[in-house]
Amino acid sequence: MAAVGGRSFDIAISVPLVLEYEEALVAQRAAGITELDVRTAMDYLCGAGREQEVFFLWRPTLRDPDDDMVLELAVAAGCAAVVTYNVRDFRGAERFGIEVWTPVDLLRKVGLLS
Repeated sequence: MAAVGGRSFDIAISVPLVLEYEEALVAQRAAGITELDVRTAMDYLCGAGREQEVFFLWRPTLRDPDDDMVLELAVAAGCAAVVTYNVRDFRGAERFGIEVWTPVDLLRKVGLLS
C-alpha cells in the first residue's frame, strides 16, 4: 500500500466511483467484511486518491455503464491506464489513449514486481 499515492503511481477517484466501491464492499459483508473494514478501506482510498471531477460523459462506450464511469474518470484525470482484472470489458478505451493493465502489469511497470 505504500506505493499508492507515493512516487510509483497515483489513483484517480470520483464521488460516484467511491460510492460504487463502497456498495460493492457492503455487498461482501456476508463474506466476513465488517462495517469497520468498509470504512477503513474507503477512508484509505479517499485519503490516498486524487479526486477528479468528470464534466463530460462519453457514454455509451463500453458494455457496462459502470465501466463507462471508470473510463470517463480516467479520461478526465489524464490517466495513462485503467487497472483492472476485467481487461476485456475495457475494449474501446484505447480510442481515448487509455491503456488497460492488469494489477500485475501495473506492478511490473512501476518496478514493484519483476
